Amino acid sequence: MAQADSPVSPDGVSPSAVSISVFFPCYNEQDNVRRVAEQAIRVLEGLGADYEVIIVDDGSVDATGRIADEIAAGNDRVRVIRHERNRGYGAALQSGFRAARKELVFYTDGDGQFDIGEMPALLPLMADYDIVSCYRIDRRDNLVRKINGWLWTKVTGLVFSMKVRDVDCAFKLYRRSLFDRITMESTGALIDTEILARAVRKGYTITQKGVHHYPRTAGRQTGASLRVVLRAFRELWRLRGRIVRDP
Repeated sequence: MAQADSPVSPDGVSPSAVSISVFFPCYNEQDNVRRVAEQAIRVLEGLGADYEVIIVDDGSVDATGRIADEIAAGNDRVRVIRHERNRGYGAALQSGFRAARKELVFYTDGDGQFDIGEMPALLPLMADYDIVSCYRIDRRDNLVRKINGWLWTKVTGLVFSMKVRDVDCAFKLYRRSLFDRITMESTGALIDTEILARAVRKGYTITQKGVHHYPRTAGRQTGASLRVVLRAFRELWRLRGRIVRDP
């Protein structure tokens, strides 16, 4: 895997040439959204990149939307995409990818469990790959979430013949143009698997890199409920047939 000590653009030129959209799906993240967005802005300003930050408010019922609007009002590089009701994680990612306007698009969750300061180290890898799909180093979740994540990655890898270490790790970098060529259907937890599976079948290349994972310090996790897990497995088998027939 290619490595570099300092970030460069996909063409190997100065960081100022990096054109990147960064977005966060958020659902009831009033205690995290400002911290996450402001950290992203600091990192991107430090790169001197051509950037935008997008906050996707997936129908939050707390103050997430108000805080996001305040951030956007103070910085014209920040935009807010709002769902009037909670439509699900996959729908939030779809909105973020479709709203992105720059050459690269990066996303991480709005819960603050990743350090966006690790994102610049992914940029040099885009000289040789279309996607950087990260995996969590020492995943800081409870045992149930760890087991669910391990099992899901193994099953999806077998179903779609993908060798991905952590399919749902919410720290990924893409060429934005690939979203002009792939379909996104999943509105739930299957979305990461769907995007990677469709991209692989279209011939896009993937590399992987470890990133640190941190405990959630505020808000409440919603992605590991039995209802969400069972829905994802039901969608998986239906989606497989559609991807095989028409990637």
